[in-house]
Amino acid sequence: MAIQKVGVVGCGLMGSGIAEVVARSGFDVIVREVGEAPLAQGKKRIEGSLAKAVEKGKLSAADRDAALARMTFTTAVEKLADRDLVIEAIIEDLAAKRELFTALDALCPKQTIFASNTSSLPITDMAAGIRADRFVGLHFFNPVPVMKLVEVVRSIATSKATMAEVFAFVKRIEKEPITAKDTAGFVVNLLLIPYMLDAIHALERGVGSMEDIDKAMVLGCGHPMGPFTLIDFVGIDTTLRICEIMYEEYRDPKYAPPGLLKRVVALGRFGKKSGKGFYDWSGAAPIPLPLDGEI
Repeated sequence: MAIQKVGVVGCGLMGSGIAEVVARSGFDVIVREVGEAPLAQGKKRIEGSLAKAVEKGKLSAADRDAALARMTFTTAVEKLADRDLVIEAIIEDLAAKRELFTALDALCPKQTIFASNTSSLPITDMAAGIRADRFVGLHFFNPVPVMKLVEVVRSIATSKATMAEVFAFVKRIEKEPITAKDTAGFVVNLLLIPYMLDAIHALERGVGSMEDIDKAMVLGCGHPMGPFTLIDFVGIDTTLRICEIMYEEYRDPKYAPPGLLKRVVALGRFGKKSGKGFYDWSGAAPIPLPLDGEI
């Protein structure tokens, strides 16, 4: 089966980016959100991203208009019934994902492929009792229009035919797929999370300031951004949730969330998406926020 019609559930930071990339690649896309307000916000985010691409000369105005014309926005899950592929990009909560896919399983024909953009939850747990052979993980990276990698996560029940169809789809949207085993963290987060947590531990121990730790990894190791900037881009609340999931599976102390990470989340500072995280993102350039009680 050649995938032609795609559904994207969730129009937050990741869902809107996925929908944009898929529509720009020529696919018919239906974007579903739970309410009109987040749906409108997601649509505005996509329009802004496309406008920026035109402004930078990376996309023509005609191609922008064509991409927007390929997208339909809805709050009705029933609209996804004719999709060849449905990609879920909602909250990182297994119960919520299971509820969504159970509803979709009753709506969509058996040949429809289900995919989750989860960054850490096991695919098998989502697919159990639904359509495990037609279920994969499709883990995109933020910002989706820029980042080339997609982790294609195969459970022990995913069929070879499903993997082949999904790999072909990922290449058609001009991304690079890799195969990842269905274990918490997959490939990237399995290696990345300990690195980011080590940076937080180093800050807690006074090894260096937040700015100097970031600068050290950029100038000393050639990283495009330092670990604290990266956590703000990933989302501090998202990082905390990934840590919790990975620690629950592996019981390895290197995945245990540091106290500072939990305290920043408790303050409602979730990173760039909320305007504040380890840095204040409200101005033209990010400003490090105090973490020692001194303002």
